Amino acid sequence: MSESVIEVSDLRKKYGDVEAVAGIDLSIERGEIFSFLGPNGAGKSTAVEILEGFRHRDGGTARVLGEDPGRAGRAWRSRVGVVWQKETMVPKMPVRDVVRHFAGYYPLSHDPDEVIERVGLTAKAKELAESLSGGQRRRLDVALGIVGQPELLFLDEPTTGFDPRARREFWGLIRDLADGGTTIVLTTHYLEEAEELADRVCVIARGRIRAVDTPAALDGRASAEATVGWLEDGRRREVRTAEPTRVVAELTGRFVGEIPELSVHRPTLEEIYLGMINDSDRTAEVGDGGAQEAAA
Repeated sequence: MSESVIEVSDLRKKYGDVEAVAGIDLSIERGEIFSFLGPNGAGKSTAVEILEGFRHRDGGTARVLGEDPGRAGRAWRSRVGVVWQKETMVPKMPVRDVVRHFAGYYPLSHDPDEVIERVGLTAKAKELAESLSGGQRRRLDVALGIVGQPELLFLDEPTTGFDPRARREFWGLIRDLADGGTTIVLTTHYLEEAEELADRVCVIARGRIRAVDTPAALDGRASAEATVGWLEDGRRREVRTAEPTRVVAELTGRFVGEIPELSVHRPTLEEIYLGMINDSDRTAEVGDGGAQEAAA
């Protein structure tokens, strides 16, 4: 049976007249990689900070690892790892000593040298943390986030500054952690990262959840019509269809050999996501207009 690590009901947070989080309901299961997606200012960072216990909510309920994150103590915090978007402040020490230092904060911890190896910093273990490159510094942040053997790990834009190869190596580390039972909450602007890693994604816009689903099925993506395109009589032709295989078979009978410039395209996660965000903006504009007319 699945076990919920995070349970949220009607979560709310306001800054002045702005409702940054406007009634969120959410459940995240143990061992799941769960990704928040949304534009800047959508409310996702505020929601995550409430779940981390670093920001108080104005309304609703939240249970994280069985406790209220707004009231939980040190024992609870030792079970939670956080990799911030900004660099963690560290002592002026070699990488190995920094990781050992942070490991001492936890009642149980991984072997620091093993953690350093897992994040790809073994060759830099004796060098000062301040001498690391941006991508290497990000790897150190990840090492500090996982050294305490967290049951729940929050990752805020973890691969910022990584080159493509380093990013894919990091994805392997995240999968290994999830396979070992760590629940991971990922906030990222890289849609390919969410699609590659997340079991489910949550799209937030204007403080509200627009959809929660697997990347493949988000907002009907799995059943969305495909666009089949080809070149015929010197013109580019396209048709949208729920049966692209049938269309291609029909085209095969019309051409000798290859179908010129054949393409079959289904909506990408990026296209689905942008469509949802744009719809949210248009709905908000209509609502704002209606409110202004009513006021007048």
